[in-house]
Amino acid sequence: MGNLKFADLFAGLGGFHQALERLGHSCVFASELNSGLADLYEKNFGIRPHGDIREAIGDVPPHDILCAGFPCQPFSKAGEQLGFDCPQWGDLFNYVLEILDTHKPSYLLIENVPNLLRHDGGKTWGKIKARLEELGYKVDKKKLSPFMFGVPQVRERAIIVGSRTGLGHFSWPEPTHQLDQVTIKSVLDEKPKEARPLGPRFIQYLETWQSLIDALPKEEQLPSFPIWAMEFGATYPYLDRTPYEIGYGRMGGFTGALGRSLEGLDYGAVKDALPSYAQDQVSHFPDWKKNFIRQNREFYARNRGVIDPWLPKISDFAPSFQKLEWNWKGGPRDLWQAVIQFRASGIRAKRPTAAPSLVALTTSQVPVIPWERRYMTMRECARLQSMGQLKYLPENQTAAHKALGNAVNVDVIAAVAEALLSSPVSGSDREIDSHEQDLHHGKTDQELVSAA
Repeated sequence: MGNLKFADLFAGLGGFHQALERLGHSCVFASELNSGLADLYEKNFGIRPHGDIREAIGDVPPHDILCAGFPCQPFSKAGEQLGFDCPQWGDLFNYVLEILDTHKPSYLLIENVPNLLRHDGGKTWGKIKARLEELGYKVDKKKLSPFMFGVPQVRERAIIVGSRTGLGHFSWPEPTHQLDQVTIKSVLDEKPKEARPLGPRFIQYLETWQSLIDALPKEEQLPSFPIWAMEFGATYPYLDRTPYEIGYGRMGGFTGALGRSLEGLDYGAVKDALPSYAQDQVSHFPDWKKNFIRQNREFYARNRGVIDPWLPKISDFAPSFQKLEWNWKGGPRDLWQAVIQFRASGIRAKRPTAAPSLVALTTSQVPVIPWERRYMTMRECARLQSMGQLKYLPENQTAAHKALGNAVNVDVIAAVAEALLSSPVSGSDREIDSHEQDLHHGKTDQELVSAA
């Protein structure tokens, strides 16, 4: 298809822009609230984004494609999941609808977190679909991840496509790669000077856990469940009732985290001696937690002879680093060959095929390349979003990681857009028919989203 005009809402680092420009289309409007990202967008693409779309909606010109990666926080599992009721961001989809209703672009492309499709038991997606269809669009959705298109990152996202001429011509792009066909090494530079080194304390975490792995019998498979060292030697009750339900004053005959005796401890000391996840003021633990506790205690019972001498080495670690998630079944029993993430839920070791998802909320989860004792650089992380050729990135590492964590993956969007835009569009497709005028006459922005 020839040159089409697109509007890039909530533009960020310009993932939609890069994908559509690659396909020969032209940006006629962009909006980005963050002034720093707007500056970068202008430097990279020569277009100054407008600020808050709520204030700039009247400046949006006619266009053929509307792209929107509206803020995901209201729908993310990491947030409060307030959806359209979020006081800060919940109304932004209203403005997307208003622009669609005003300009009738032939196509729409939306990217968001996969939980958008599951939010509120699927009702949120149902409302989105209904409103878009009322505006004359046939829509479809799919969850895609960069590794499917040869980019070594596992980062599932919901992609929504729409067309005013129907989707009979459209098929979702077939993945070109399986997970085991990509490698993180494809985006790494050789010993980059700007890389942040792994600190001595974090090296100690890995060395300590590796010493346990080395000491385990060869026939003992590394667990697929999270290893919670706090359960090694623990005997507090967990199956029928919680310590809270039983009463902390009745825990004298049991042991807490790392096998610490609870005998003679007062109320507060008993609670503090339990693992943090066992301190919840509930009568019963959920089944998944009971299963993890049981599996860890069984693992300890089988390997007590090598675990007991090892436990003192980990006793002063922060609780997060007393946990290990081994996600490389069948791989070499070597943390230094895995891709590492230091997370609040524990140290995560993954096979070096693909990086874990970039997370915008914190820089602490930047993937670690342990065989080089370093974190991934900003430029390497940019390649995980197919943005390696972007000339300008945020100078500050925190800002860069946040921006990349929120960014749209260029290769994923390009593959979808190429399939979506394969059907020619006539000028009449962008005209407003009288039926639609009657249908929407007098409706407010809020009414367009209903009570979502």
